[in-house]
Amino acid sequence: MTTTAPAEAGPTGYSLPLSPTGASAMLTPPPWHFSGDVIMVDYRVDPEAAARFLPPGLSLGADPGAAAAVFAEWQWCSESGEELDDPQRSQFTEFLILLACEYEGVPMARCPYAWVDSPVPMMRGWVQGMPKQFGSVHQTRPKSVGLAGPKPNAPGRHAGTLSVHGRRVAEMAVRAERRIEQPPLLHTVPLVHTRVFPTWTSSAPPVAELVSSEVTGVEFGEIWAGGAELRFPSPLDDDFAGLAPVEIGQGYVFAYAETLCGGRLLQA
Repeated sequence: MTTTAPAEAGPTGYSLPLSPTGASAMLTPPPWHFSGDVIMVDYRVDPEAAARFLPPGLSLGADPGAAAAVFAEWQWCSESGEELDDPQRSQFTEFLILLACEYEGVPMARCPYAWVDSPVPMMRGWVQGMPKQFGSVHQTRPKSVGLAGPKPNAPGRHAGTLSVHGRRVAEMAVRAERRIEQPPLLHTVPLVHTRVFPTWTSSAPPVAELVSSEVTGVEFGEIWAGGAELRFPSPLDDDFAGLAPVEIGQGYVFAYAETLCGGRLLQA
């Protein structure tokens, strides 16, 4: 049953748009549950280029220049699960870059760039401090029957592509060759973001907070590894081009799930 808030309380909601009951908000409050299929490649960038993407408080840590590129196809829902009845709302695809870093000696990962193909996860990323933009993201979907795709949890080739404003920005391929037990490092450490909200009124300073994500319910499916390819054919600008691979490592294919509960403030 929908309960209308008292008129004097005004419209409400976890996010815009506000409405009398809050039901019109674009985002539901966390927790948010995610289940997805991931294609990931470990690679290396110029450490000096990586360092320029780290805000004060973060350092490159023990492995300067370690990075990863990730394609993921997600299905998500809030605690009620109501989004699952609307697949267009509950599904999206994502590409992101991760840089290895540390905060007060704790290994973490910094996401300098991310793209999604749906507006809700883009806005949710801004709430987290994750720099999500809109792009055209596609990846290979495993199929349990037939020849039009690799089999789940079996050897095969998996690919992903990202296009932004009609330009092919990233291409990846992973040859799943063998099953491994250890998840890729940059998919196991906390993510650290900067929540930024520009100033709008002259009396208020902009919001800039260094935060880390807090997750529970982490699950990995079978993890398959093998040789990998990664290219940034048409970099969007010189900053993005600075994160191009100088060395390509191992690739991974796996199913993954987590519950995003919110964030933890590191520095204001």
